[in-house]
Amino acid sequence: MPTNTAVIIRSKRYKEDVKKRPEKPVPIDAAIDIVKSFKATKFDQSVELIVNLGIDPKQADQMIRGSLSLPHGVGKTKRVVCFCPDHLVEIAKAAGAIKAGGQALVQEIEKDNFTDFDVAVSTPDMMRFVGRLGKVLGPKGLMPSPKAGTVTADVANAVREYAAGKIEFRNDSGGNVYCVVGKVSFDKAKLADNINAMVATVKKLKPQTSKGAYVKKVVIKATMTPAVQLIVQ
Repeated sequence: MPTNTAVIIRSKRYKEDVKKRPEKPVPIDAAIDIVKSFKATKFDQSVELIVNLGIDPKQADQMIRGSLSLPHGVGKTKRVVCFCPDHLVEIAKAAGAIKAGGQALVQEIEKDNFTDFDVAVSTPDMMRFVGRLGKVLGPKGLMPSPKAGTVTADVANAVREYAAGKIEFRNDSGGNVYCVVGKVSFDKAKLADNINAMVATVKKLKPQTSKGAYVKKVVIKATMTPAVQLIVQ
């Protein structure tokens, strides 16, 4: 019986770029050169890092999640909201939050389905109210989390870091960790620094219960390009 399968249609540009891609893994510097050599687009593409891990995503104790301020940022700012008591509202806004507040902000998200932001930061005491938003924020990856550093008493610092481009990451159902590590326009050295910092961070998070090879495959790609596999130590 026929099944519905998605058909991926590749552009002529993509097919031409695939011809330039090496079949085997290459050092990070070489991989960056290759991605930069692919045909340019009309916009400054993001450079994406995907790390395939030897974990069981179904096991809670093997979940990989964290946050990181990359050495050279990612080339974009983020829209941050902050759940906090009244006396911290102006402090959070001064640090870069587009909205800040307590139960009133929670109600705005509940009633108006306001989710036009990239990161949500919360003080620990506000989580008893923010918890009601799990069904709204959870599926969008916007729920504050202590492990990601978005539940903290120091909301000013957290807002400032995330507004400046601090990244948050977690593994998907296939055991892959994905994140943006910069723009194609970045200098090669800056991209390499960011990639090395991210890979090192993921390595440090290896679960004790993970068996066999942990980092199985690492690739980089730009928004509209094929992926190039890296040699990582």
